[in-house]
Amino acid sequence: MTKISELLANLEMDELMEVVQKELVAGTDPVGILKECEAGMVMVGEKFSSGDYFVSDLMMSGEMFKEVGEMLVPYLDGKTGDVLAKVVLGTVEGDIHDIGKDLVYVMLKSGGFEVIDVGVDAKPEVFVKALKESGAPILALSCLLTTCYDSIKNTIEAVSEAGLRDQVKIVIGGGPTDESVVNYTGADTFGQDAQSAVRICKEML
Repeated sequence: MTKISELLANLEMDELMEVVQKELVAGTDPVGILKECEAGMVMVGEKFSSGDYFVSDLMMSGEMFKEVGEMLVPYLDGKTGDVLAKVVLGTVEGDIHDIGKDLVYVMLKSGGFEVIDVGVDAKPEVFVKALKESGAPILALSCLLTTCYDSIKNTIEAVSEAGLRDQVKIVIGGGPTDESVVNYTGADTFGQDAQSAVRICKEML
């Protein structure tokens, strides 16, 4: 299945979708496909770091990853039951990393949540608008840069100023986040990986 990671890394959208569909029909484990996509996203990140790819390429790969994720959702859980709750998800202002965010998106969708993804480098007011429009009880903030902790804090303050803080549980995630970042930013909790996001969101309900 290495082909899947290579197709994603090379931004071959149509061929990727064809191959994933064939693998699913053939009974391939969807978790394995997801892992291949993850490997492809890491390759995209490396190409971006080396200057071969630009922000537009990162965004394109994120869209591809998300589309594959949508295809996998029914297979991952084996069911598409009732929606548990809505979750507003995004990467905070100043940070354009989307691999972790997109993985959380797929995991939450397969876990029965409706996810409103506001994208990367999202300003506080974008999150507030999405919360107001959706009525979502959970806000999931992704941050991979230590320099963007203030963006998390600013977003949470904006939620408070909008009068929504007591109605919304806030979880943060990303490589460097831990309990100290929760305390600094005013979030409710943090998740160590995409898998834990589903458990945490279910506990928050």
